[in-house]
Amino acid sequence: MDGDGLALSKRRITLSTSGVVPMMARAGEEIGVNLAVSLHAVSKEVRDEIVPINRKYGLEELLAACAAYPGASNARRITFEYVMLKDKNDSDEDARELIRLIKQHKLPAKVNLIPFNPWPGAIYECSTPERIRRFSEIVFEAGISAPVRTPRGRDIDAACGQLKTAAKKMSRAELDRLAEEKQAALG
Repeated sequence: MDGDGLALSKRRITLSTSGVVPMMARAGEEIGVNLAVSLHAVSKEVRDEIVPINRKYGLEELLAACAAYPGASNARRITFEYVMLKDKNDSDEDARELIRLIKQHKLPAKVNLIPFNPWPGAIYECSTPERIRRFSEIVFEAGISAPVRTPRGRDIDAACGQLKTAAKKMSRAELDRLAEEKQAALG
């Protein structure tokens, strides 16, 4: 934001957090940028599993900090990131609870629905496109914007920051043994 740097307007910068509650108000007061929160669940149990910091700063404490965030308004809504996990956080009841929480705390909010990008060995699956669409419709019908983020990079396992390789990692001993076997076969 500094004039000697990139000189970006604070309205063009978004601070993203999983919920480090004590620093949110300070960040809002000192730098005054937009806020994005990795919410991903509407119950303590599920959020504890998906977003471990929830065990330290719970859902209610997080939402209260969002409600108190300096500068949040309908013109500068808080963005809630919500990854869609099949049978974990994607039910109609989850959508209704999300609406209830946003309205209870009177949050000027937008919800980005993010299709989960699985990788080999992932314990979660992505919600079906129909389930994601229905979740979005329920939230939208309550007057809250809920766009579905278009997944990019799935073909190279890079969507949603999940750059991984499908190749099997081999230990040094396995690599040495393969090299010895190859040498013996040539030899």
